[in-house]
Amino acid sequence: MVSTAIRRAAAKRLRANTTPHERMLWRALKELPMEGTHFRRQAPIGPYVVDFFCPAKRLVIELDGGHHNEDAIAERDRQRQAWLEQEGYRVVRFWNSDVSADLDAVMEKIYVEVHGALDAEALPLKHHRRR
Repeated sequence: MVSTAIRRAAAKRLRANTTPHERMLWRALKELPMEGTHFRRQAPIGPYVVDFFCPAKRLVIELDGGHHNEDAIAERDRQRQAWLEQEGYRVVRFWNSDVSADLDAVMEKIYVEVHGALDAEALPLKHHRRR
């Protein structure tokens, strides 16, 4: 297992070198109505660093570029997602092209994942730490 300090350093390095698609989604996520909580970007969870994470909903959002179609990377993504789901996280994946072509549709899907439905009221969320 990789040490916490190494994972935090990796996350910090990734935050400093975000892709244009990550920046676009990050700006949109900051506008999502979620009183009481927020999304984190490049957040360490277990042995992994995830693109975006909403602790109150245990929701992970991953952005994938074209290289995620390669067999080895796709298999690594499947293993990573299986581990996260086994630990109780929900993982939603979007292609970079989804973010650039139809950001509104991506944000609607995220809103539904967070609040349950498009017409649901954005209620305050509470982050409960698991011990």
